[in-house]
Amino acid sequence: MTHVLILGGTAEARDLAAHLVAQGVPVTSSLAGRVSRPRLPEGPVRVGGFGGVGGLAAWLTEHDVTAVVDATHPFAGTMGNHAAQACSRLGLPLLRLARPGWQDHPDAGDWTWVTDHVAARDVADALGGTPFVTTGRQTLHHHTGAWAGREVVVRLVEPPADPLPAAWTVLRSRGPYDVAGERELMRTHGIGVLLTKDSGGRYTEAKLAAARDLGVPVVVVSRPPRPEGVTAVEDATAAAAWVASLG
Repeated sequence: MTHVLILGGTAEARDLAAHLVAQGVPVTSSLAGRVSRPRLPEGPVRVGGFGGVGGLAAWLTEHDVTAVVDATHPFAGTMGNHAAQACSRLGLPLLRLARPGWQDHPDAGDWTWVTDHVAARDVADALGGTPFVTTGRQTLHHHTGAWAGREVVVRLVEPPADPLPAAWTVLRSRGPYDVAGERELMRTHGIGVLLTKDSGGRYTEAKLAAARDLGVPVVVVSRPPRPEGVTAVEDATAAAAWVASLG
């Protein structure tokens, strides 16, 4: 019998789990455990890492997994690489499920695209003004030293793992956001430049429109490369069809 492992925590992963549960397909969703109160998908859930490629391969074998869907965040590159290696080792089919990025956004040509967070910081320094950092708490170590005495606005879902500079303003919230609210936030805090990453999706897209409306420059960190040769789809319906095609 088919047993699908969904590597996720994303909205797309939850959508796929709901599709498969409704179809009676045995499925287990795996969450990294980095969020204290995650939105749980339907069906069985496991939380935490696997212990590298070997640990993942062992788990897949022990639980008779017949297919894997990598629906992790677009920037969860390590897990994606581990999944590709483990599935190749075991001869298991692997699908990549990821929301489209913002490369085709109408304003994408007006943004500054960079390959890493240090480059994003350098661009922000050149532009000046108060940075609005929306790249997630795991990226903040790239900025804390260089911007220790600078006004910085950071938005996080979870509290920071380490103390942040006293000059920084930390906003705690979870999307989705609307354009009017994002405009008001940027006006209130005098934002001079928006730092984001190419997460894609609609939950956090409103900040891009707000930045355009206010003339705030946008710096975008591009997605990291993913393993080559892995079939990819952009929504849960297509992913469910792929699972069904396996027989």
